[in-house]
Amino acid sequence: MNEKEKVLKDLAKAIRMIEGCKEFTHLMPEVRVNVVYALSNAKEPVDVAGVDGRITVVKNYPKASGDVIFGASDHMARLVLEIRKYDQSIRAGMNFKCNPEIIEHVKKFCEEEKLSFGKIDRRKEPKELLKDDKKSMPWKVKELMKNYGKVPVVFYETEGWGKEPLFVIIGKNPIEVVKTAIKIAKSFKNS
Repeated sequence: MNEKEKVLKDLAKAIRMIEGCKEFTHLMPEVRVNVVYALSNAKEPVDVAGVDGRITVVKNYPKASGDVIFGASDHMARLVLEIRKYDQSIRAGMNFKCNPEIIEHVKKFCEEEKLSFGKIDRRKEPKELLKDDKKSMPWKVKELMKNYGKVPVVFYETEGWGKEPLFVIIGKNPIEVVKTAIKIAKSFKNS
């Protein structure tokens, strides 16, 4: 099995895991969810696999809209690629819903699980970056590096002009990332 096949296989397994977690529907943002996994030498979004059409909710369960393919994600792929400029071990990431109640829960969860936690304040984003969506990613990752000395495993970005606030989990592979998301979803539902 070559690396591309392994990336797709592992990502498909992670997607099946999230599809089996009914509690995750409580963390579904308006923009929906994507889980991405980059090749070890990824340079462009086409080198990053994701869910074509993202993950949505069907019959009260998370459900992938399409297949796991390379180039399916833009936003999450660019985020992982930008983070990899600082930490090559990070190859996977996913987004989920963010609101004050979820922020408090996730912050406490990260303290208990000994996971690094962070925040990007989009109100501090330079005005010239707001005009072009593709320009803000380097700034966001630099903000995390400046404020935490590394990119935290779990972080959120506040609401920005025309942007939904979102949480992100990053990791070495999508199984690790999705396991964390499922733990957060189950503990949030039970809180």
